[in-house]
Amino acid sequence: MIVAFSVAPSGGTSSDSVHDAVAAAVRVVRGSGLPHRTSSMFTEIEGEWDEVMAVVRAATEAVGAYGSRVSLVLKADIRPGRTGELDGKLERLEAAIAEQESSAP
Repeated sequence: MIVAFSVAPSGGTSSDSVHDAVAAAVRVVRGSGLPHRTSSMFTEIEGEWDEVMAVVRAATEAVGAYGSRVSLVLKADIRPGRTGELDGKLERLEAAIAEQESSAP
């Protein structure tokens, strides 16, 4: 499964910037050893249900140190038996784009 998630603190006394809290969450993800990718708005992580959710929980708890509340947004692509989809989905997308571009009038 692939999980894309975003986690941020709120309700604390810190400034509007959340980069320190996000850094704490990303450190948890990187330390997990699972395939992952971080963009400007989400972190994606791939693995089995229990291991991925344990990392999301630990990342959420790490962010909790930066505020009295935590906001978590999560989206999951659950495909049992599939691995390597973090890159595989992008490879298939790029192939489809290239196919459409080559057949465009």
